[in-house]
Amino acid sequence: MEKESIIYLNERPLIITATPEAVPEKYKGAESYNLPDQKIIESTLQALETGKLPAAIFINPDTTGLLDKVKSYFSILVAAGGLITNPEEEILLMFRRGRWDLPKGKQDDGEDLETCALREVEEETGLHSITLEHKISETLHFYTYKEKKILKHTHWYKMQFTGTELTIPQIEEDILDIQWVKPEHLSKYLKFSYQNIADVFEKDGYPV
Repeated sequence: MEKESIIYLNERPLIITATPEAVPEKYKGAESYNLPDQKIIESTLQALETGKLPAAIFINPDTTGLLDKVKSYFSILVAAGGLITNPEEEILLMFRRGRWDLPKGKQDDGEDLETCALREVEEETGLHSITLEHKISETLHFYTYKEKKILKHTHWYKMQFTGTELTIPQIEEDILDIQWVKPEHLSKYLKFSYQNIADVFEKDGYPV
């Protein structure tokens, strides 16, 4: 089955979809390209990266093939992370580089995604008593590192914290604060987060 994907380039979305009808309502007015060729792909990626376009839509019945074409313009980094709740149904958020974020990190060689997600959560938060419940979604976002164009493909998992240990922010990863947030206060934090993080919460049924 073909599926829709969203790539965020500096918070500006590129929607890849099989049909115009499948475009999310909030993006219906975005610049749209049917069966984009190499020239259109390159110019659109540049326009989104530099802010000349606020959003764009690529339409092709072969969404997997089109996504692979778009991904070929980047170095791909596979990562995994977690949306963690505690017995009070509070959600763990971390403050890193000026935004509220979820714990995640790069997959090591030979490591499966679930192990990666649990390891990164433990390293970034100091929590050990974590159980993995289910996979939520995957996100794609762009950034530059040492002049390389990176596309981070992150696999997100719902997790449950069942212990009593306190959080310990991983300072070397620029994590300055960790908080347990009540669901009714979540939207206040997501205003100072990232679009792909908001998407993870939305996919797991939280109002954003």
